[in-house]
Amino acid sequence: MKRKSVANVLLILIAILAVVGTIWTTKPISPTSIKQVEPVEINISAALGLKDVLTAIQKDYETSNPNVKLVFNFGPAGVLQKQLEQGVVADLFISASPKQVNELQNKNLVIPTTRTTLVSDKLVLIVPKNSQLAIASFQDLTKVTKFGIGEPGTVPAGQYAIEFLENIGIWESIKDKAVQAKDVRTIIAYVESENVDAGIAFSTMAALSDKVKVVAVAPEGTHMPVTFPAVIMAGSKHPKETEDFLKYLCDPKSEAVFKKYGCTFVGSNQ
Repeated sequence: MKRKSVANVLLILIAILAVVGTIWTTKPISPTSIKQVEPVEINISAALGLKDVLTAIQKDYETSNPNVKLVFNFGPAGVLQKQLEQGVVADLFISASPKQVNELQNKNLVIPTTRTTLVSDKLVLIVPKNSQLAIASFQDLTKVTKFGIGEPGTVPAGQYAIEFLENIGIWESIKDKAVQAKDVRTIIAYVESENVDAGIAFSTMAALSDKVKVVAVAPEGTHMPVTFPAVIMAGSKHPKETEDFLKYLCDPKSEAVFKKYGCTFVGSNQ
């Protein structure tokens, strides 16, 4: 009898250990024990003129690539250039003119082989939508009291505009009427509020306002082509992920978004 009792006890202990072992092996892993992987942040300094379209592309890209977070710093291309020269962290630079990229390249701050022209644009003359002034061409700027133009030291639209006005021979006679703005959005705001009689802006940005109208377009060949180049910074912390995003900007999906916002898509290496 004693032997049977001992055997029974041993069987019970073995059964208990088996159950405990099963519970141990099937115990769910605590959520806190799973290491969360933070998305890679790609810092992008981009021309203010592309803010709307790039914000739209950002949503699509981050949805398809949850491991990546795009962080934008928008501003006038000349201001962004100075920031980058002073050490502001960025993986990608998108300018509103080749000039800023050229200057950064001369200082070995970018990877030249990654230069890509994303889109092109046109220089246009805009007036308030309900303007009664007889302004139908750039030459008519000689008749206005004042007009808006980008600050040429930092705003590519201003640089293009002055080059164009010099080429058609009227800049010297109207330069004192120019009201310089910190960016193209401000030029359009001046025109919308009728603080100026007219303004020179990019076509795509003018199209975003229902309070202005385009009365003239600068002909091709009268100024340097308006292009928006992108380039990967030499100090990029995430060159592979940045290159992937740059390729996406040249993808048909992005092309459709650029065109939706009125941009003339290029998407090719320079």
